[in-house]
Amino acid sequence: MSQFKFVTEMNNLVTMEGPLTKGPPPRWQRKGQENYQSSINQSLNSSKQKSFSTSITKTPTKAAAGSSGEVVVKPKKTPSKTPNKNRSNGSKTPTPNKISKTPVADRFIPVRSTSNFDLAHYKLNQDEDSSDSPTKKELQKAMCENLHGGDINSQKILTYTNKPPTAPAGFQNPMRVIYTQTKTPASVKSNNRYIPHAPDRILDAPDIVDDYYLNLMDWSAGNILAVALGAHVYLWNAGTGNIEDLLELQGNDYVCSLAWIQDGDHLAVGTTNGTVELWDCGRTKRLRVMDGHSARVGSLSWNSYVLTSGCRSGQIIHHDVRQREHVITTLSGHTQEVCGLKWSPDGRYLASGGNDNVLNIWQSITGGHHTNSQPLHVFTAHQAAVKALAWCPWQAHVLASGGGTADRHIRFWNCNIGSCINSIDTKSQVCALLWSSNYKEIISGHGFANNELIIWKYPAMSKVAELTGHTARVLHLAMSPDGSTVLSAGADETLRLWKCFVKNSTKNKTGVQTREKPSILKQCIR
Repeated sequence: MSQFKFVTEMNNLVTMEGPLTKGPPPRWQRKGQENYQSSINQSLNSSKQKSFSTSITKTPTKAAAGSSGEVVVKPKKTPSKTPNKNRSNGSKTPTPNKISKTPVADRFIPVRSTSNFDLAHYKLNQDEDSSDSPTKKELQKAMCENLHGGDINSQKILTYTNKPPTAPAGFQNPMRVIYTQTKTPASVKSNNRYIPHAPDRILDAPDIVDDYYLNLMDWSAGNILAVALGAHVYLWNAGTGNIEDLLELQGNDYVCSLAWIQDGDHLAVGTTNGTVELWDCGRTKRLRVMDGHSARVGSLSWNSYVLTSGCRSGQIIHHDVRQREHVITTLSGHTQEVCGLKWSPDGRYLASGGNDNVLNIWQSITGGHHTNSQPLHVFTAHQAAVKALAWCPWQAHVLASGGGTADRHIRFWNCNIGSCINSIDTKSQVCALLWSSNYKEIISGHGFANNELIIWKYPAMSKVAELTGHTARVLHLAMSPDGSTVLSAGADETLRLWKCFVKNSTKNKTGVQTREKPSILKQCIR
């Protein structure tokens, strides 16, 4: 029988089927036993500590002599958990541990399903090649817009489409994760201003030339608006409302550009036959005719007594209007028509934009009001004609430029170092730009395809307001002397006045102020 018992034991050891009845316990059983033992030990320790603390509190700590000489032991009093309500001053101090109830959620956790992880994976794994030409980068950007519906390079990886929920009324989050409170402070409310989305006044502009490359409107420091309508130039006094017909060109000639001198009543008029006329609007008299161009003069800009003109051939001429031989310097920096021309407020730089998609920056000579014959910077980032030019009033070296239909971008340039500060795609043709002198904002006039005005917050370039109403492209913009009103001229033959930069009524109680300063050309024009 012993041999059968031995064989049975050997079979049991060799057999792998069935549960294991011998050997060490599994790991999960050992872990469970350890956790159970640790919980028992913790409960025993806590009970011992409680019993130890209660025994200490009941230990006599003070002895006092009684009347009979016996020693009376007085146990120590356990301090009350709540403060005494009957204080001498009658005030109630709240418990510091008890705070006001707040909502449970202290931050917003977005749903990850709304994120585009395919785009994120592509942007994280793509190689940045800075050696590509600007033309190739623009082509890639256009292809991405057609394939993906937008510029993927401007999209952030960790941007979620769902916005966080609004806070309850009067809620202040101590963590300050999303919001501090929903109630707007009084200081913020006082800084907001109302921007009317309808024009303050609409004027007729019949026969205005629908040409993107011309500059047919300018507003003087004396509050006189000059508008070119075909062969006529009209003066509109914004203070009195009087309209005056200044001149009329003969034959098939028409006005191509207008520009007021900085201070005074002198107006420069560019024509299609290549001449520049200088008019004294106070006396309604033509002072002189300056030639030198072989094609129409589409852009003009003043710098003290020097008048700069650009023509269709790409040539730029500096005219000294005090001298008989008025041509000072001739610049040849463009191969096509010069449609944008602006001197900086401090007279250090001249910006010229052309139909050749080139933006040139010319530096003035030392001690003079004209420039060198070679450009200081040549910018070729725009992919269309550069007409819209505007210098920043509080940073004289910052220039804003806008491109045509094929470009649609507003770009900002630091002309001291020759670099691009920022650029934004407006999705529409940029026809004109104006900086606000009352706010750190810039307004742009657009053509195809939106035909609107947009006010941008600088430097964030976020939209403040969109002003609509023109049924055709907005060709020109002009600013009132006090900086409160913008006048837009559209191809729909209307002039619209927008009071979009009005200051606070407590600070600006007067209307449009006129500045009467003696002209620098009173005694020097021949």
